[in-house]
Amino acid sequence: MKKLISFLCLILCTLIWGTTFIAQDTGMDNIGPYTFNSARFFIGFFAVLPFVLLFEKKKIFIQIKNNEIQFLKLIIPVGIFLFLGCIFQQVSLLYTDVANSAFFTIFYVPMVPIIVYFLFSEKLHWSIWPSVFACVVGGYFLSDFNDSSVQFGDTLVIIGALFWALHIIYIGKIIEKFDLPFFIALLQNLVVAVFSLILVILFEEINFYKIKLETLEILYAGILSGGAAFALQIFGQKNITAAPAAIVMSLEGVVAAIAAWIILSQVLDFGNIIGCTLILFGVLFSQLTPIYQIKVKNI
Repeated sequence: MKKLISFLCLILCTLIWGTTFIAQDTGMDNIGPYTFNSARFFIGFFAVLPFVLLFEKKKIFIQIKNNEIQFLKLIIPVGIFLFLGCIFQQVSLLYTDVANSAFFTIFYVPMVPIIVYFLFSEKLHWSIWPSVFACVVGGYFLSDFNDSSVQFGDTLVIIGALFWALHIIYIGKIIEKFDLPFFIALLQNLVVAVFSLILVILFEEINFYKIKLETLEILYAGILSGGAAFALQIFGQKNITAAPAAIVMSLEGVVAAIAAWIILSQVLDFGNIIGCTLILFGVLFSQLTPIYQIKVKNI
């Protein structure tokens, strides 16, 4: 029963993350990407706050006491990398389709072990290279080389994927040392919100009337994606193995593409579908092959 509940939590989490791309896209009808991001992550901050007060209030002081410097050294890059990943992804939606943004974002999956190899000299599994090849070929089919605007948007997403990968790496490091997932989520939401607000002041305008017009999109992205989905991911991965978890969460791009087709009438042609399929295959291959080989060795 616990495994079934965990599996359902991961499915719901993936559905939220996939459909959040729609909210991100339509949420810029009246406001700029920096305003949307700032508002979304301020809402996300308040969405996660109750979880911190309920589950981690007593643990925070105990775990961080005498380790403040180490905590700061990790939480700062976590927040900055999340901020950069989100900004590049959000701005990309001004130029490219939801499906492109979603599928190019999951490039971060094969990027993670490559970055870890270069930064920390950890061994690379052989499956990474065919995975990267599949993703690159898939990207060729998915992008539109006849439209410079789409190409620019896709490039922004890929740059953003690099920062998503770095964010995943440093999240792993901070969670390893500090068992405070909700508090970490709270702080990273605050960092992204504040940094985005600085960009709003520099390049956009604070117009509460226009922000109000995007209330539903901001609340959806902030409360569901920034708060509920994070909690669902934690509960989902407690009682389910890595392989099915990787499969379910990698379907975020598929959900986004289907949602964009239904809600925004963004239809993929045959070449785009081939591209999406190759990227999804590459991502799953890099995740599942090492797990499968370990299981075979243990039999």
